[in-house]
Amino acid sequence: MSSSTTNPIIAPLRIHTLLLRLHHESLTQETLLRSRYTKNDAADFDTIVRDAFIALDQEKCQFIYQISRATAARNIVEVGTSFGVSTIYLALAVARNLEIVGGEGRVIATEKESGKAEKARAYWREAGEECVSRYIELREGDLLETLKRDLPVIDLVLLDIWTPVALPALKILEPRTRKGAVVIVDNIVDSAEGYADLLDHLMEPANGYTNLTLPYDKGLQMSIKF
Repeated sequence: MSSSTTNPIIAPLRIHTLLLRLHHESLTQETLLRSRYTKNDAADFDTIVRDAFIALDQEKCQFIYQISRATAARNIVEVGTSFGVSTIYLALAVARNLEIVGGEGRVIATEKESGKAEKARAYWREAGEECVSRYIELREGDLLETLKRDLPVIDLVLLDIWTPVALPALKILEPRTRKGAVVIVDNIVDSAEGYADLLDHLMEPANGYTNLTLPYDKGLQMSIKF
């Protein structure tokens, strides 16, 4: 899918500048990662990924922002935050939604690696408290434990995580996920084998989801819970 000719994100210029910089750094790191991976065996891959700065693609982030705005999402859970770039988009959407519909809301972010969590917090501080960092609650540690407590009614879930963790995480969240909530899964085409159990769950009619795979790079799954 080609990039949009317009940018839907409503934010101060400094945040747009920050996001452009972070996406550029991510693309640079991803290129390096692919180059290194061809020269190393699979045993080295986890180490490379742990240290690499890789963010959700910019056009995917913009799409998720739009969906969050269109559904007036106030409470979002991001399963797999990494360096927190996509989290900025989610926080911006929640902030704008709360201006319109009122009430309270937040982005619950999750990250196991302390180094990534520290960098994410730094980027959120750089984006600013007023429309980003104040709307983010970062739960650091094993998300299969940290997500078991204090969950609001959830409007949107973003799954961008190691594939074996995706379905267990979703099952933890489902009791707090409202009817009409959106579940988005990244890399659903390239990682289809790893996501097989998650896809089976989403496709099972008894579980109450409608599903669509969007033609973004590596695939982006959008499911709606009814």
